[in-house]
Formats: sequence, structure tokens, C-alpha cells
Amino acid sequence: MRALALCLLIGWILASCSRPAGWEETMAAGRQALERGDPAEAERLFLAAVAKSERFGADDARPAVALYQLAQAEQAQRKFDQAELHYGQALTHLQQVKGETHPEVAAVLNNLGVLHRLHGQYAEAEPLLKRALAIKEQALGAGHPDVALSLNNLAMVYDTQGRYDQAEPLYRRALAIRTQALGPAHADTAKSRRDYAALLRKMQRDREAATVEASVATPH
Repeated sequence: MRALALCLLIGWILASCSRPAGWEETMAAGRQALERGDPAEAERLFLAAVAKSERFGADDARPAVALYQLAQAEQAQRKFDQAELHYGQALTHLQQVKGETHPEVAAVLNNLGVLHRLHGQYAEAEPLLKRALAIKEQALGAGHPDVALSLNNLAMVYDTQGRYDQAEPLYRRALAIRTQALGPAHADTAKSRRDYAALLRKMQRDREAATVEASVATPH
């Protein structure tokens, strides 16, 4: 009897190992590929996850999540047209499933706005990033690090166009949020500090830029 039970257990394990990966496993493998710097493999896995998610139905958010991650993998490979298409599809689906003011909607809006900025499509990028910022401020609170991310991205749209007076308060606020929430030595805080200081130098305010650059506390 014990031998029979052992054989059944081994058979179940072998069957499980040979079973095709489910949606969750495929998504996890795609994220791992993206993290290790293999966006082409991530794209392949996320495409598979999109196909697997078709069975979940119109009221399920998982198809949108798979599309969003697919777009990220495509963006990492500079496949901008495909990324824009899939970000747009993810946005439409998420708005239908979770509502237009959900933080996940803001995440897609943010990435789509950044994609347009990279294309030099500033008129398209600005309203997307403004909407992402408004959603995050409402849903997460004004001092959340995700709010700082949107502030920084919107500031870059203005900065790139030479609209320095509009970029400055956004950079300054992003830096203040990150310093408070993450600490002065955090990598994101350092990026905000560099961006803000660079803007000040463009505005011929070198002394202020030097002060910003020097405002780094020694990490404990």
C-alpha cells in the first residue's frame, strides 16, 4: 500500500512538472527576464501571458496587466509603436475594470506619457502625465514617492522644451518628497537632485545649483 501511494505521489509530481506554466508563472518569469536585462525574452513570455489571459473574461484585470508588462518589455527594446499600442490597450481595459482614478491606471498613464516624451511628442505627453499626477495625489497622498515620480516626469517634459519656469517647482517638489520619504542618499533622491541642479544651471543660477548638489547627508 505504501509503495502504491509513493508511486501515485511520484506520478502526480511528474505530471505537475510537465504541465504548461500558468498565467502567474509566465508573468513571474517575464518579470525576472526584464529585471536581468533580457527584454526580448520578457516580451516572449508576456506575449504568452497575454494569450493565456484571454480566458479570464472582460471583467478581469489580468489581461491589462499582461499588456502593460508587454509594453514595458517592448519599450525597453525601443519598439515604441508596439509599446504605445499595448499601453493604450492596457489603459482602456484597466479603466473599464478598475475605474478611471485607480493607481494602476495612473501607472499606465505615466509610462505612456514618458513614451510620448521620448518621441518628442510633448503635446501628447503633458496631459497624460498631468492626469497620472492628479490620480496619484488623490489616491496615494501628496507625499508619496510615486507622486514624486510623476512630478519628475512632467518636469522633464517642460525642461526639454525650455519651459524652465514650469519645470522648476515640479523638480523642487519631487526632490523634497523623495528626501523626506526615501532619504537624501537614496538613488531616486539623487536623480531628483541632479535633475533640479541641471535645470538651475540652465537658468544661470549656478550658486543655487551647487547648494542643491551639496545637500547630501552622509548615509548611516
